[in-house]
Amino acid sequence: MNWWEALILGLVQGLTEFLPVSSSGHLEIGQALFGSSGEENLLFAVVVHAATVLSTITILWAEIWALLKGCFTKTWNPEKEYIVKIAISMIPIFIVGIFFKDQVEAFFGQGLLIVGCCLIITSLLLAFAYFAKPRVRENISYRDAFIIGIAQACAVLPGLSRSGTTIATGLLLGNKKESIAQFSFLMVLVPILGDAFLELLHILQGEVVVNIPILSLVLGFIAAYISGCLACKFMIHIVKKGKLIYFAAYCLIAGGLAIILA
Repeated sequence: MNWWEALILGLVQGLTEFLPVSSSGHLEIGQALFGSSGEENLLFAVVVHAATVLSTITILWAEIWALLKGCFTKTWNPEKEYIVKIAISMIPIFIVGIFFKDQVEAFFGQGLLIVGCCLIITSLLLAFAYFAKPRVRENISYRDAFIIGIAQACAVLPGLSRSGTTIATGLLLGNKKESIAQFSFLMVLVPILGDAFLELLHILQGEVVVNIPILSLVLGFIAAYISGCLACKFMIHIVKKGKLIYFAAYCLIAGGLAIILA
C-alpha cells in the first residue's frame, strides 16, 4: 500500500466511521480496488480505527470530561450510571473479541459479496428505524444498553455499519435521537482502543509481520483523524434531524454495486 492509497483510505475511514454506511465495508471495497493483501488490510484497519477513536474523544471531550469528573464523587450520580450502561453495552463485543476473533477476521479480505449483503442489511435497518415510530423515552435503560451492545457485536462484519446498527437499534427501542447518537459514539471507544493495543502487542512480539510502510500508516492515521472529526460533528447533527433514510438509500446502492463487482 503506497502513501496516496493510504491517504484516500484514511479519508474514507474517517468519513464513514461515523456516517451509517460502514467504514469497514468501504475499506474492504477500497482495498479490493487497490489490491491490498488481507493481513495488510487488517493492520491498516486497526490504525485508522484508532484514529477515529481520537476523533470521538476530540469532538465529545466535554461530555467525556463530565463523565470522568462524575466518577470521583462519593455519591451515586447520573454520570456513574451512564458509565455503567456503557460498560454493559461492551459485554457482547468483548465476548465476540475473546471467543470469535479469528472467525470474524476471516471475513475480511474475502471479496465483496459479504460486504454487499451486509450493506443491504444496514440499509434495511436504517429504513426501518426511520419509518418506525416507537414511544420515545427520556433515558437509555440498562436493558437497552445491552441490546445496543448486541447490535454493536453483530456489526463487526464488514459492511454492517456499527454506528448505523447501534443508532437504528436505539431508535427502535424508543431512545431520543441525540442521546443514542452520543451513546453510540462513546460505547465503541474502549473496544477499539483495546483491539489496537492487542494488535500493537502482536507486532512488537513479532507475531504479525508489518509489510505496509510506516509513512502510509501515519498518513492514513492523520487523514482518518481529520475527516473523522468533521464526520462526527456532522453525524450528530444528522441524527438529531432524523435524516437517516438518505443513508439507507446510499447503502442499498453501494451494497448492490459491491455484489455486482464481487
